[in-house]
Amino acid sequence: MFMLLSLIFVICAAFSTEDKDDFNFAKREVLLRKIGHELLLQSGDRTSRVLPVKKIGENEYQISFENELTFQPDSLVNLTKRVLAKDPLASDYIVNVLNCHNSSVAYGYSVSKSKKDDIVACLGRKQPKACYMINIKFKPTGINTTKSVYLVGGLSFLAFIGFIFLRSKSVKSRKVLPESQHTDLFTLGSVLFDAKNRKLIINDKTIDLTSTESRVLLIFASSPNEIIERSRLQKEIWEDDGVIVGRSLDMFISKLRKKLEIDPNIKIVVIRGKGYRLEVGD
Repeated sequence: MFMLLSLIFVICAAFSTEDKDDFNFAKREVLLRKIGHELLLQSGDRTSRVLPVKKIGENEYQISFENELTFQPDSLVNLTKRVLAKDPLASDYIVNVLNCHNSSVAYGYSVSKSKKDDIVACLGRKQPKACYMINIKFKPTGINTTKSVYLVGGLSFLAFIGFIFLRSKSVKSRKVLPESQHTDLFTLGSVLFDAKNRKLIINDKTIDLTSTESRVLLIFASSPNEIIERSRLQKEIWEDDGVIVGRSLDMFISKLRKKLEIDPNIKIVVIRGKGYRLEVGD
């Protein structure tokens, strides 16, 4: 149950992250359109359209315009810095202004999170009116791999939990069955206990046991005439399975006593303050 809940959590976290990334990219495209709009205003154009923003690469976008325009490099640099400051993922990027007809670079610059690493040249030189496209390439931030990181990390976590679970089951099995025990059949006085098939057999008579009764008797049969602590029985029968005991251990002991009455030499006695002991007479 725990592993299932863990897997659900991992999947939900991955898709939640994907939704957040999609929102951030949608917000970025709105900001890029704002850059195009304000650049047209600076050029004196209040009527022509900014064409739909295109995503031309994994982290690269293109802003294009309906009509020709002119721009001042200083104003463009300040404009992109001011607008993209609202994009938390846009700390480093490169801007290239291209001529529409031959894709040659009319102007370009680089902005970095550390201002001393900015590369900005040719300020103060107004560019002639022409058809321009603006390409903005952002430095990868790793957000596209966040979902896969969640999944890989989550699956690794589940594999670790699975290993611990299987290991604990193996340890529990070793506790219940000693290494020297190579059979599922136990002789208790005149009674044969078939642990695998959960049966008590005496002469031609067979008595069926429940799964819990069989597990309790298996612990007793592995250590006859020895005190078995109550806490050990509770742990190995219920707690190791993560199940809350709904009925008392005494009830199962009582049922076992009745089924073992077929041989008066077999008794489960209470050791006050300690636990129980399976006494098997000759």
